[in-house]
Amino acid sequence: MKTLSNCFTFLCISAAMISLSSCIKDEAPNAECDIEEVSVVVDDPESFFYNVTDMTRSIPSADSVIVFSVRRKADISSVAPAFRLSEGATVNPESGSVQDFSNGPVTYTVTSQDGNWRRRYSISFVQEAKMVGDTVRYDFEKYSTVYFDASKATYNVWLNDGADESLGTIWATGNPGYAITATNATPDKFPSSVLEQGYDGAAVKLTTCSTGLIGQLFGKPIAAGNLFIGSFDTTTAMLDPLRATTFGIPFDRKPLRMTGYYKYTPGEKVTDAENKELPGQVDSADVYAVFFLNHDSDGNAWTLDGTNVKTGSQIVALADMVYVAPTSDWTAFSIDFDYKGQLDLDLLANRGYSMTVVFSSSKGGDSFIGAVGSTLCIDKVRLICESEDN
Repeated sequence: MKTLSNCFTFLCISAAMISLSSCIKDEAPNAECDIEEVSVVVDDPESFFYNVTDMTRSIPSADSVIVFSVRRKADISSVAPAFRLSEGATVNPESGSVQDFSNGPVTYTVTSQDGNWRRRYSISFVQEAKMVGDTVRYDFEKYSTVYFDASKATYNVWLNDGADESLGTIWATGNPGYAITATNATPDKFPSSVLEQGYDGAAVKLTTCSTGLIGQLFGKPIAAGNLFIGSFDTTTAMLDPLRATTFGIPFDRKPLRMTGYYKYTPGEKVTDAENKELPGQVDSADVYAVFFLNHDSDGNAWTLDGTNVKTGSQIVALADMVYVAPTSDWTAFSIDFDYKGQLDLDLLANRGYSMTVVFSSSKGGDSFIGAVGSTLCIDKVRLICESEDN
């Protein structure tokens, strides 16, 4: 009986060993061939990615096209993506190897551990310009007065904060030309003056005025009230007033829309350059902004003047109110910029574009057509812009 018992024990141990042997047998090689994660390590992540969290991407199993969005100026000619692959898989080109993505996507082939399966992935880096909101404000709260010694007249000028917190001016008016014959005139008698009670604080008041007998003798019987970004040359104003007015300052943002508040009352009688009445005509104001290239194709400096401010060949975008409806109440306006061409962001960053904003109490004032007494009030002007997120 003891011998029979020993035999039975031996058989049980042998069966257990055979069972254990089957459990520790080597598993079959993995048949999966996936990229599970991609990491991109660069020296300066903030100048390469818009968000540093974009450096690592988990890849869903169904995706085989992988696209990274990077900054417009990111160098994608030598990037070394690193991969986490499914167990035992290999990839060609190798993980961490430097590749040139500037000519388009690079194809990676992943091979499964068992060598029986392959999967191709396309990886690319797309350089994009990310634009962020940027608003330029013109509130007209800061102004000063200028004394014109020849006629003992005093008129207003508008000031703005400079980059160094000093006060300067980007705004010009026709007041200096009007001052030549405006003997002893005070600021409120000039075409362009300060309105103390505006929509919110001070505002600009533009009024079409008679230039008197001397103005009529020169074929310039009226002076429209105006305010514009640019400059006015008084030395040539009487002989060539259109070219005496130059527009714009360098501008490094993309304008989308101009907004603000206005009031407008047209004068009673529209006259022409000979001071003859134009029956049936009603005066209209002008409210617009122009965005333009400030150099020509040969690299020469270029600007707009009174002869081409809305028609110049270098104009890129125009925001024009077209019709300024009469209103005695402060009324909001909003004008979109109409783009005539593509924007070059490199040129924009290098201040290759200029901007002007123009207001006039008489739309035909540059041709001395308008109604004495036409009055345009302007306040709280905004240029709604975008700038590149650098």
